[in-house]
Amino acid sequence: MSNFWSPLVKRLQPYTPGEQPKELNLIKLNTNENPYGPSPLVKQRLHEAISDTLRLYPDPNATELKSAIAAFYQIPVQQVFVGNGSDEVLAHAFQGLLNHQQPLLFPDISYSFYPTYCKLYDIDYQQIPLTDMFEIDTNDYNRNNGGIIFPNPNAPTGVQLPLAAIERLLKANTESVVVVDEAYIDFGGDSAISLVEHYSNLLVIQTLSKSRSLAGIRVGFAVGHPQLVEGLERVKNSFNSYPLDRLAITAAVAAIEDRDYFDQTIAKVIHTRKTLTQRLKQFGFDVLPSKTNFVFARHPHLDATQISRQLREKGIIVRHFSTDRINQYLRISIGTDQECDALIEALSKVLE
Repeated sequence: MSNFWSPLVKRLQPYTPGEQPKELNLIKLNTNENPYGPSPLVKQRLHEAISDTLRLYPDPNATELKSAIAAFYQIPVQQVFVGNGSDEVLAHAFQGLLNHQQPLLFPDISYSFYPTYCKLYDIDYQQIPLTDMFEIDTNDYNRNNGGIIFPNPNAPTGVQLPLAAIERLLKANTESVVVVDEAYIDFGGDSAISLVEHYSNLLVIQTLSKSRSLAGIRVGFAVGHPQLVEGLERVKNSFNSYPLDRLAITAAVAAIEDRDYFDQTIAKVIHTRKTLTQRLKQFGFDVLPSKTNFVFARHPHLDATQISRQLREKGIIVRHFSTDRINQYLRISIGTDQECDALIEALSKVLE
């Protein structure tokens, strides 16, 4: 049946998401999901929203959600765009805002969906090597480009680029769009949303999957100059006018409104991350400084593939990448204290 595929489809190498195992007895520390459930307000609002109104189409503009995001960040609602997860928002940005006549620039160690989107939308790209410390050197991006994109904090490394460095990048790159992908920003990072009013070519993208525990709902958003947002809206309304259903909008608004729960769960994750980092270092692991809900670690004397396999045998899944430069690192999502205790206990047996 592949004879019916278009030439484009034949060339594509689809993105491979993290494993979602069917076994229920595994400790899942491989896809950076929040270990704590969504806000009780989310559950309450969803219960109330399940009614005959589901027969009606949702608001195509998701006005209530945009207003909630605007209120949270104290920005004009015209600067907010929403979509079906941040991956969809990213896809629209790739298609609608990045200049296809020049190469897109992004780090060599970064979100692996970026090359996939480039091939899908026929965008030339250049991958800029991170430094030996796995940091972004903004000077390396001072070249002709059709746009710049990078996660901040970076994934899978967890390392953050300071706002001052992002501002230097924006000042040196005024003729194309700079996209800052902030999927993990809430776990101790500084959001570039504070720079949007000063730089019309800055687009900041976030998700409700991580810090607000809504990975199963699929809601993402972007903040940028109204003209950038209008460009995203044009692509969205040429593709799918209703990307967010009624339940997704309801859940997202509730998650944003419940600031107390948001603050509490973030504090728990950060505390556990610090503790886990210390315990891994006691085992001899090198751990990169993380501002995310995961840590990126390697053991100088043990093979990462073997550690990952042995942990799986003990009922714990972590993420291992076979990519050059990081094939001896493991990305470990921050679980509950009990899950991280189990990880440490399993590692102690592996290290024996």
